[in-house]
Amino acid sequence: MYQLLRRLLFLFPAEAVHYFAMNSLKFLVSIGLKRWITGIFAVENPSVVTRFSGLDFKNPVGLGAGFDKNALYLNELEALGFGFVEIGTVTPLPQDGNEKPRLFRLPEDKALINRMGFNNDGVKVISKRLKENTSGLIIGGNIGKNKLTPNENAWKDYEICFLELFNFVDYFVVNVSSPNTPGLRELQEKDSLRKILAHLQTLNRQQPNPKPILLKIAPDLSWPQIDDVIELAMEIKLDGLVACNTTISRENLLTPKTELEAIGAGGLSGAPVRARATEIVAYINSKTNRSVPVIASGGIFTAADAREKLTAGAALVQVWTGFIYEGPAIVKNICRDLIKNG
Repeated sequence: MYQLLRRLLFLFPAEAVHYFAMNSLKFLVSIGLKRWITGIFAVENPSVVTRFSGLDFKNPVGLGAGFDKNALYLNELEALGFGFVEIGTVTPLPQDGNEKPRLFRLPEDKALINRMGFNNDGVKVISKRLKENTSGLIIGGNIGKNKLTPNENAWKDYEICFLELFNFVDYFVVNVSSPNTPGLRELQEKDSLRKILAHLQTLNRQQPNPKPILLKIAPDLSWPQIDDVIELAMEIKLDGLVACNTTISRENLLTPKTELEAIGAGGLSGAPVRARATEIVAYINSKTNRSVPVIASGGIFTAADAREKLTAGAALVQVWTGFIYEGPAIVKNICRDLIKNG
């Protein structure tokens, strides 16, 4: 059924369809159909409850950052059965992001290209919205810097977002790996990362109940760069890593080169990054003897894809592009397989 609907939806611009679909779901929830939707899509079973960084997730399948940037659809996403949702990326000041169109489908590759550019309502508006949140979801706060903030002052932006969101999210993810904010990936260098992460850990330890802090990394890092990240994560006792963000690579795609050139810059997600993401998860777990927990993101469409990441050592998984291509039953399908096959 969803495959037929997807054909229709894919006739229209991707970003417009995103908001149409989610606002339609929001309407259904607003007229009292949340319980009905939950009954269709959510799976409740103790065998998929997952403990991570002191938090109990009702299942290990979450929605990655960038889908519900502004925390607008938490009740709706809860109804679809997600074990957790990562909001953001949130920046101190609101920003419009890059010019549209900025989200593109690559159906032949089961992929997306986006260059959204951290479009969001700003941390004050989003924190107010989270304060009024009535869902029971575990919520991650993905935080970043404003486009106009110089890299040498980036740590201040991360501090602002951390303190503003602290009482309203369950864990944090530091995003320095998006390819769509100029210069942002330079912050993945070890010294720049240390400045940001060590400062956040200091702030965190000053709180009565510290929150887990994770770092999201790019799939384009070299192995020596990943080694640096691992060393730093262990040095400052990060609670985990998210592997991984979108890639700037365009290798081995089925989509014609002329179409890719017409789309232009942006981060590629979906099936083409599945293998690389799994490789990075396995590498991190091997190098750390699983002492640095990993949330796996990248190319998860099916239960087999999720199991691949979990077998490689991930504690939790996140979907995004797979949600677009597989539809609202993606969490149910993955969880039912995990229940059936252990």
